[in-house]
Amino acid sequence: MLGLGGVIGAGLFVGSGAGIAMAGPGIVVSYLIAGALAMCVMRMLGEMSAAMPASGSFSVHAERALGRWAGFSAGWLYWFLLVVVLAVEATGAAQIANGWLPSVPQWAWVLLFMVFFTGTNLAAVKNFGEFEFWFAALKVFAIVAFLVLGLLAVFGLLPDTDPVGLTHLAGRDGFLPGGWQGVISGVLAVVFAFGGLEVVTIAAAESDDPVRSVSRAVRSAVFRILFFYVGSMLVIVTVLPWTAQKAGLSPYVTVLDAIGIPSAGQIMNIVVFVALLSALNANLYGSSRMVFSLAGRGEAPRSLLKVSGGGVPRRAVLASVAFGFVSVLLNLKWPDSVFLYMLNAVGAVLLFVWALIAVSQLRLRRRIEREAPERLVLRMWLFPGLTWATLAAMAVVFGLMLTNDAARPQLLWSLGATALVLAAAGVRELRARRA
Repeated sequence: MLGLGGVIGAGLFVGSGAGIAMAGPGIVVSYLIAGALAMCVMRMLGEMSAAMPASGSFSVHAERALGRWAGFSAGWLYWFLLVVVLAVEATGAAQIANGWLPSVPQWAWVLLFMVFFTGTNLAAVKNFGEFEFWFAALKVFAIVAFLVLGLLAVFGLLPDTDPVGLTHLAGRDGFLPGGWQGVISGVLAVVFAFGGLEVVTIAAAESDDPVRSVSRAVRSAVFRILFFYVGSMLVIVTVLPWTAQKAGLSPYVTVLDAIGIPSAGQIMNIVVFVALLSALNANLYGSSRMVFSLAGRGEAPRSLLKVSGGGVPRRAVLASVAFGFVSVLLNLKWPDSVFLYMLNAVGAVLLFVWALIAVSQLRLRRRIEREAPERLVLRMWLFPGLTWATLAAMAVVFGLMLTNDAARPQLLWSLGATALVLAAAGVRELRARRA
């Protein structure tokens, strides 16, 4: 269920509207391209994680493949990404809750969510799994219900609806109203919505059967992406003309309102609220395990290695949530200045991490085939050609971000953050060699 629901987040429910505005019905192609990139990365990561399960996941793989500098860089960049995005999720969930109960200030909701999920993550790892199971179940149910209602509306099988068929897909301005430039802009808008899938491989290391768990989750990635993301976008742009979408409003709400579902806005508010809390829970878990793994390899303070009787790295959880609290305070106090710079600094970090995963897989696959081929229970498709093609696609996305006015600041700030981490890794390497 973590693998099934982990791909469904607020980026899909709300952020997809920006992609539709850029690409029109062509957003389906944008999601196919971005989804193909994410699927390849997950397949590579799954191959390495099934062969060598580790709580630090790709950070450990990068160290084994490329050296300590790569493991250090991948781990700390991903940890920084999670604890910064955690603040966005906590603040977003608090804004929704504040709309329901205005008498409770927004900061109080943030505090409540942070304390609650810190408590659940400190208690036992099964608490994290239990909450994510129910969060995922609700998100999956919401998407499936939306797809069923949308298809009924397309064929005119709902009360007061006429069949629309495929007229809106090729209606005014055609299927690609913005041309291929619109599709490419749509890719930039939606590719980061696939972030978070990596937590599955981190969590698999703590399951009863890590190899089987990660293999099953990764193998179902194709189904998840096609069914939830591409299927949703296809329904949205088929039921209504793409021009009917309103700025700042979830396209799901627009469609549900149009087909006469009562209180559609509040229903989607609940779903988005759950998606945000789910991401908050997963990011706190993922960041704590990543810094714990770094500590175990001497790349973070050794004091973070202390584990409770129930197997929870409590100091690692507290260290991650402490920085998370700082991020939340910055988001509440200076959302358009200090926190915006931090958010920009992690804007393209996910792509840097994905690139390290691809390079690590290129190196480790040869090594595993030579030393222990029986451990390759999950294999990357069309190796090594598809791995190189994935790296080339990432380079293209970097280039597009550099030429895009909206995305360029994120890329430049992320390059700066990455350069700082790489410099720190270089200094550690130099000191280690001298020692």
